[in-house]
Amino acid sequence: MTSIFTASPNLESSLPDHTQLPESDGTFVKNFQEHPQSILLTDSITPVLQQLHPDGQYCIGQDCGIYWRLTDPPERGAEAPDWFYVPNVPPTLDGQVRRSYVLWQEYIAPSIVLEFVSGDGSQERDTTRITGKFWIYEQVIRPPFYGIYEVRQARVEVYQLLAGKYYLLPANERGRFPIPPLGVELGIWQGRYQNLELPKTVRESPWL
Repeated sequence: MTSIFTASPNLESSLPDHTQLPESDGTFVKNFQEHPQSILLTDSITPVLQQLHPDGQYCIGQDCGIYWRLTDPPERGAEAPDWFYVPNVPPTLDGQVRRSYVLWQEYIAPSIVLEFVSGDGSQERDTTRITGKFWIYEQVIRPPFYGIYEVRQARVEVYQLLAGKYYLLPANERGRFPIPPLGVELGIWQGRYQNLELPKTVRESPWL
């Protein structure tokens, strides 16, 4: 089921939209693989999304902020997943490319959010109320599927939201994780992409 963020009409009109909120907090992409990894995900799933959305009503975010609360400074009220997909929303807003994805403006939560781990993974699994990334995804943004990709360990974890709580999904016999709403499976792929030859050993850097 798609999660919905609601606000009263009067409050909604006074809240900032994507053109009024910062589109970046100035942090770097964490490593050279993150950008092509996001593009690879988008390239591989685009034919599926074109079939699911012949009207083109969907959007994909890559290292783009999802605003979920008002804070000072504003960017503290956003999470920026490495990759996410939102169904049934226009690809642009009033003819403008989104600077960010604003829940109180858009209402529809992402169907899947992916984080690429560059540290020890504790940030992506942080359940601290209000500030923890895992808590924010589970309790506020509420994408039905949340994936954590640990590049160095060549490991993927996928959580599904059931009754308001994330549960770790088991991999299937192919070592992949089915995402039923999309009709796809999420797993590890090794090969060459954008002039990067990925190693054959799983201890190094395969693609998601």
